[in-house]
Amino acid sequence: MSGLGMLKQAKPKIQAADIQAAAGWGVAAAAGAVWLVQPFDWIKKTFIDKPAPEEK
Repeated sequence: MSGLGMLKQAKPKIQAADIQAAAGWGVAAAAGAVWLVQPFDWIKKTFIDKPAPEEK
């Protein structure tokens, strides 16, 4: 029975600083991935340029 008490004490608690740190590392990882791949032509073609009108 004493083993259960030790497990309850060792259980980590999630704090707001942990969530902020995880979100910060996620933003840093996403920025690093965009910097590494640099898909600017695809972004421009997909979101900025208007599609050419189709001819019949």
